[in-house]
Amino acid sequence: MTAALNPRGFASDNNAGVHPEILKAMAAVNDGHVIAYGDDPYTEKALEAIRKLFGEEAEIFFVFIGTAANVLGLSSVTQPYHAVICPDTAHIHVDECGAPEKFSGCKLLTCPAPDGKLTVDMIAGHMHGIGFEHHVQPKVVSITQATELGTVYTPDEIRKIADYTHQQGMLLHMDGARISNAAVSLDCSFRDMTVDAGVDVLSFGGTKNGMMYGEAVVFFHRELCSDFKYRRKQGMQLASKMRYIAAQFSAFLKDDLWRRNALHANLMAQKLYAAVLNIPGITVTQKVESNAVFATIPPEIIPALQKQFFFYEWDEERSEVRWMCSFDTTEEDIEAFATQLRKLVTQEIKE
Repeated sequence: MTAALNPRGFASDNNAGVHPEILKAMAAVNDGHVIAYGDDPYTEKALEAIRKLFGEEAEIFFVFIGTAANVLGLSSVTQPYHAVICPDTAHIHVDECGAPEKFSGCKLLTCPAPDGKLTVDMIAGHMHGIGFEHHVQPKVVSITQATELGTVYTPDEIRKIADYTHQQGMLLHMDGARISNAAVSLDCSFRDMTVDAGVDVLSFGGTKNGMMYGEAVVFFHRELCSDFKYRRKQGMQLASKMRYIAAQFSAFLKDDLWRRNALHANLMAQKLYAAVLNIPGITVTQKVESNAVFATIPPEIIPALQKQFFFYEWDEERSEVRWMCSFDTTEEDIEAFATQLRKLVTQEIKE
């Protein structure tokens, strides 16, 4: 289908297509027969590429989607009487339809986090009832990098959370659906803000940054995943034709495609931020640290703006919206969007 039939908007980086280099890599492995379920050279090559990022001790398992990565990763390190502490905006709490609680049996304990980021003080508020059989027992702290509000944890912030978490006998999980955008924002390596910062389990995402599908669950301590291969199969996430997930990751990591895609998406978000900053009636509500811009806008103009450039309302009561940029967002997209936004706001003010 042509671009005219599928106009780019600002709803989600999930809405973007697949990067041509990823498609090319998938086609390149589409020849002949290889052993299924990951026992093929393409999967081993991809696993080795990821180990180079995180260290040889890392254990990596491919799954289809991010929700599965989060759910299976959390389930593997918890018991049903445990609790997972997370921000109230966390994807595992808001956007996974209760899957983490259903399939792990754990309770999610949330913390109000105005900027999407947990702190030690927030976590400490849930550290009570330890050893009391009537209460769930906190076992995992889950953070998202970059957060659902587009903000980013520094490695030092992650280390502080990890140190406290480990002191309490708990583990640190990271939802890295947009970890590439965070790494570019911080100008650091994946390892700097994961294994070296004390993260125990990572959902390593690629779908939001140019891949077709596929995520990786990464364990930084082998004893945490001794039975994960069974959990993955029982969780319906063991891909028979795994070479097509593996080929994507290999291309994603080759020649820093992940970095190029994320750098572009982040840059477009900064340009979008600059383009809307001085439009009357528009207030940017979060720091623009990755590929997201959050803003409050006049509610009356939202339907008309969405018809031309689709996006989501984040908080209807506040008339707060979210605009996401992707690896394929263009400066022309931003210019056209800002022009239409200014036009609609100006009309609304006049009326």
